[in-house]
Amino acid sequence: MNIKEINIKSLVVEEVDMRDYPDFCDAFFSYAETVDGRELSDAELESLTLDNPELVLEAAHQSLY
Repeated sequence: MNIKEINIKSLVVEEVDMRDYPDFCDAFFSYAETVDGRELSDAELESLTLDNPELVLEAAHQSLY
């Protein structure tokens, strides 16, 4: 899935464990929507997580604030 199709504000990241700071290698997207409001499937979330590790890391860091 193209990242441009994702509503960035809808991203929910899980498994943000401070013991794993600053890498958060266990973090993953558990929820996201497309820009038109469709919820991503589990397979799409897995693909989004695997294809965009920098975005997962950024979301994990932002979830701390």
